[in-house]
Amino acid sequence: MTYTYGFEKLDVWKQSKDLVVCVYGITKNFPKEEKYSLVSQINRAAVSVPSNIAEGSSRSSRKEQAHFTQIAYGSLVELLTQLIISQEIGYISNEEYSSLRKRIEELTNKLNSLRKYQLESKK
Repeated sequence: MTYTYGFEKLDVWKQSKDLVVCVYGITKNFPKEEKYSLVSQINRAAVSVPSNIAEGSSRSSRKEQAHFTQIAYGSLVELLTQLIISQEIGYISNEEYSSLRKRIEELTNKLNSLRKYQLESKK
């Protein structure tokens, strides 16, 4: 039987992990010359979101957990900025951009709620 960590049960972590998989699929279609620049930055920003949620879940104080949730939020808006640029220069379609933006908006709302909970909880 495999142990399940607490972060793996969080919807916000699951959705952010799924977003990473989606983003990687989309960036595969970017021009080869972007592999080590924009593609690398986009993928790193995307991976940073669930990674920071997971790391924060390992912290003992709610204040520390909230700190990592804030970092995850920052990575998410960084990702959004990079996707806006990608859409404007024609690397992703309007449909792909709209779909990703909707997912990001949902995740930012969930991260805000999680951070608020973490800061209001006593521990």
